[in-house]
Amino acid sequence: MSPASLARSDEKLAKLREEMALNELRVALTITQEHLAKILHVRQAAISKLERRADMYVSTLADFIRAMGGQLEIFAHFPQGKVRITQFQDVKGRPAPEDGEREKDVGAMPHGRGSPPLRDAGQP
Repeated sequence: MSPASLARSDEKLAKLREEMALNELRVALTITQEHLAKILHVRQAAISKLERRADMYVSTLADFIRAMGGQLEIFAHFPQGKVRITQFQDVKGRPAPEDGEREKDVGAMPHGRGSPPLRDAGQP
């Protein structure tokens, strides 16, 4: 491939890595729905429903992301720049984790940071 083609291919790959649906992210991390369900103490069907939802609680999404070993951050994008939204807190009222603070072993922490189990995917 030419250098220009390689550059275009690398750009496309980077863009694909930046944008993924929850199920694609889970698969990319080689995590099964069954394993995620076990971590979150829900049935596999709840994971499947959650992955198809377009709308859910922020806390539910944060639990899901933590169970996969990540940390949810929410940003608003404006013409002047992007702003990290910091008002979201877990159910216990503690602030969301700061940059650099990560869960050490999500599997050993049934619901991550003391929050309740993942809600049924049928809830908003």
